[in-house]
Amino acid sequence: MSEQTARLTVALVQEPAGLDPAENRARLAQVVPDDADLVVLPEVFARDFGTAGSDVSPFAEPIDGPFGTELERVAKEHGTTVVAGMLERSPDAERPWNTLLVRGGASTEYRKVHLYDSFGYRESDRLLPGPLPAEAGPAVVDLGGFRLGLMTCYDLRFPELARSLVDAGAQALVVPAAWVAGERKVDHWRTLVRARAIENTVYVLACGQPAPRYSGHSMVVDPLGDVLVEADEGPGVARAVLDAGVVAEARRLNPSLSNRRL
Repeated sequence: MSEQTARLTVALVQEPAGLDPAENRARLAQVVPDDADLVVLPEVFARDFGTAGSDVSPFAEPIDGPFGTELERVAKEHGTTVVAGMLERSPDAERPWNTLLVRGGASTEYRKVHLYDSFGYRESDRLLPGPLPAEAGPAVVDLGGFRLGLMTCYDLRFPELARSLVDAGAQALVVPAAWVAGERKVDHWRTLVRARAIENTVYVLACGQPAPRYSGHSMVVDPLGDVLVEADEGPGVARAVLDAGVVAEARRLNPSLSNRRL
């Protein structure tokens, strides 16, 4: 398959994460569909953050621990690649990393760089930021003729991170999230997801946890900013097809990446 003809079927699974890691692991086999090339679950699906400011370190695991092992098993059993968030044990005993795992037909990890110290929250009090791309390399992975770039939730507000992934060849940005509900939050989410797509001429696959605690509205946006699919506030699955030819045509029509002077 040539780069121009590559197509990828994707499913964004907008499901809530509970507070019992064992129950969340058991749900993986139920919520991961077997009819998509790429399945995206929300941020911290392995175990939700819990009450704001609470200690999450007891729920941290190594990436090859129970959650990572089950995620890989389910992905292979279903013949797909799955992206899902977890709390990863770090060298700081009191603060784990907020980590995305990619398992199945492709495999990598990404540790969230930008912690949610905003809108009254202090995520850095209980989580450790991941290494910068300059230190760890860009979080990109190849799947089915597409190069995917990984970001997590609050990272969406930092266009320079998205651009670094695109400079590393990303044609689609995958953004699992737990976008806290509140005034203006859905509007910010939709605006930022579309902006990252338009300014980088990439697909953006943004998968959040549902209401009431979070905002829902998981969505796939194409490289010209058109919303291909958008969920509502409740649990559900949003599906779309990515086409590498659409990326190439968008970049021909809007060559902003090659027109850059900075």
